[in-house]
Parts: sequence; C-alpha cells; structure tokens
Amino acid sequence: MSDSTAKNDSSDKADKADKADGSDIQAHIDRTRAELAATLNELEDKLNVPKQLGIAGHRAKSSFSRDPLPWVAGAGVAALALAGVVVAAVRSR
Repeated sequence: MSDSTAKNDSSDKADKADKADGSDIQAHIDRTRAELAATLNELEDKLNVPKQLGIAGHRAKSSFSRDPLPWVAGAGVAALALAGVVVAAVRSR
C-alpha cells in the first residue's frame, strides 16, 4: 500500500467517524427536544387550574360513589365546627 492510499484510507475513516459523531449528536438533540416537549406538556397540564379542578371533582364524585360515609362524617364535622364558630360569635357580643 502506498503512502497516499494509506492517507486516503485514514481520511475516509475520519470522515465516517465525523458523520457518525454528527448523527449521534443529532439523535441526542432530538431525544432531548422530545423530553423537553413532554416535560412542558406535563407542566402545562399541572398548571391548568380548570382542568385540575375538573379532575379533582371527578375523583371526589367517584370516591363518594364508592363509600359516602367519610363524606357524610366530614360534612357533619364541618357543620359542628361552623355551629361552634356561630355560637362563639354570638356569645362574644
């Protein structure tokens, strides 16, 4: 093999390595871009207050349908607390 052939072979290998590195870098950029887009979508969903309220309401309805007793007990406790506040306010006058 001559000197110029050896140089061409090493030059071709370097070009192929550069292309491989370039495609690896592009693939990494594409993956990072996709991850960023997914993260932004998740943040948008979490910060969308009307959507989150709808989800919370749906969960509450579902929970009440499965077992209404904790909801009824909670409502009773809230009513007693409110009555206590009203009584305290009336007595302090």
